[in-house]
Amino acid sequence: MTHSLHPTPVFFISHGAPTFALEPGQLGANLRAMGQQLAGIQAVLVVSPHWQTRELQVLTTPKPETVHDFGGFPAALYQLQYPAPGQPELALAALRLLAQAGWPVTAEANRGLDHGAWVPLLHLLPKTDVAVFQVSLPHSLDTAGALALGRALAPLRDQGVLIVGSGSLTHNLHDLQSPAAPAVAYAVEFAHWIRQAVVRADVEALLDYRRLAPHAERAHPTQEHFLPLLVALGASREGEVAQVIAGDINFGVISMESYVWGMN
Repeated sequence: MTHSLHPTPVFFISHGAPTFALEPGQLGANLRAMGQQLAGIQAVLVVSPHWQTRELQVLTTPKPETVHDFGGFPAALYQLQYPAPGQPELALAALRLLAQAGWPVTAEANRGLDHGAWVPLLHLLPKTDVAVFQVSLPHSLDTAGALALGRALAPLRDQGVLIVGSGSLTHNLHDLQSPAAPAVAYAVEFAHWIRQAVVRADVEALLDYRRLAPHAERAHPTQEHFLPLLVALGASREGEVAQVIAGDINFGVISMESYVWGMN
């Protein structure tokens, strides 16, 4: 197994609506620029809210299909493909790490890449020449569990695995406005609070964001799109300062702001 001289970065990427694949906006341009700086990546591990399971699963599919797991969007979106190979060897290394950390975990060899994986990677790594695999998000996961999941996966960074928590900084589909609507105040306030906590590495505040952050339950009626941020935070290391990756607020309430650790 190849080992990196330096650990790979860790990303939290807000993938927003599937249309992000066609409309990259500010975040897409920033991800593309960052992707050009990445070197020595052996594989990408994605944790996405669009693969939830009862217990942890790791994707060991050698050639994962591009899954269009959404409906009612422009036809062009369903034509997009992200034909990156899988990486069964590193996926099994992830499975072993999780088992050693006490997680009940199994391999899944038939699933493809959900849009929480391939949509952001279209912008970050558009050449599709880096292998991709996923780790599922257990239904019962809470913030502490998400942080622990990231910590269990963190050693893979020394084997050249780029860890991506793919979610959404805000995610209330009931509040969606028109595509070009101005940002709604609550989404701005919540995103600002999270940014402050992430940049100062206030882990305790982020673990308790639902009680402490303004408008938390409106910004996230359910937690599955927020938890990948805690996974990414858990995979970061002491002394790594989060870098903000600027993104628009789409549909008035969907913040595309994202973060990366370890790019410097």
